[in-house]
Amino acid sequence: MSTDRGPNRLRRLDRRVLIAASVTALSLTASGCVVVHGERELIPAATRAEAAEALAEFTEAYNAADEAYDSSLDADHVTGALGDIDEARLKAGRANHPDGNPAHTPLAFTDAEFTIPKKPGWPRWFLADAKGSRGGESRWLLVFTRDAVQAPWEVAYLTLVSPGDLPEFKKDKDGWAEAVDANSTELAVRPANLSRDYANYLKGGGASFADGSHTSEWREKREKGAERPGLVTQYIDEPLTEGDYAPLALRTTDGGAVVFFTTHHFQKQTAAPGASVPTPNKNVAALTTGEIKQSLTMEFVSNEVALNPPRGSGPVSILGRIEGLTGAKGE
Repeated sequence: MSTDRGPNRLRRLDRRVLIAASVTALSLTASGCVVVHGERELIPAATRAEAAEALAEFTEAYNAADEAYDSSLDADHVTGALGDIDEARLKAGRANHPDGNPAHTPLAFTDAEFTIPKKPGWPRWFLADAKGSRGGESRWLLVFTRDAVQAPWEVAYLTLVSPGDLPEFKKDKDGWAEAVDANSTELAVRPANLSRDYANYLKGGGASFADGSHTSEWREKREKGAERPGLVTQYIDEPLTEGDYAPLALRTTDGGAVVFFTTHHFQKQTAAPGASVPTPNKNVAALTTGEIKQSLTMEFVSNEVALNPPRGSGPVSILGRIEGLTGAKGE
């Protein structure tokens, strides 16, 4: 099944090609002796003022897109998992409400805290943790990334967690955080393997993940709904780790890490002969191609935030997860 994310992703890839070409051109000058400064030096991904400005710009663009149901209005401010979820949501909204969102309420953030790691090279990224005007008492976690100095800050991950669920991040004397390498072996699961391991857990269970609403309870819910009179539901879970879906991790004071990662899911409903698939709601219908005769396959992208403890000290805990329908096919 395709994981092509559409025109927005192609524009991001084009930008990376241009960046790579520029670096190559530099390396060919001066008999190959050019050094690109900053690629190895540990520097803060952003200033605190830049982080605050990025959050404000994202909020303004997100509200404009939500009010008009127009994904072009925030396309330069979202990417990765959130980009897929947001684009599909707005597409469905526009299909059902061509004149805009009749239920639009502006999203606002207060009490924002920024965790900014020092790291070499690109991409650079930071975490915004804020109280949102929606979601009750939950804290909104937004991970901003960018691929070059001139590139806009884009939100790749957006999840909600209960207050107090996030552990304390490790910081230096100046307040800068520490990014954890995706291939670190110091954790219960390498961040690079977390998406794959979570997909495997959802298929077959195991002891890698702590029980909870996004692990054991989700598996139980699936099992109970897998077979009903006249209807069978199948699930396919896949890792999603490349490019803008790469995991991002921050070191915690206990030696573990908070990791943001993405997974890809499919849910296929198949009706028995003489039965029919339940009529999908209007948002699912707006994203469905083909004719629903005997089956409906729905595609989802999910972004998770996990507490990944030091190796040997326990399983991974999923702190929060936001999933969005990104497409569907009737057959």
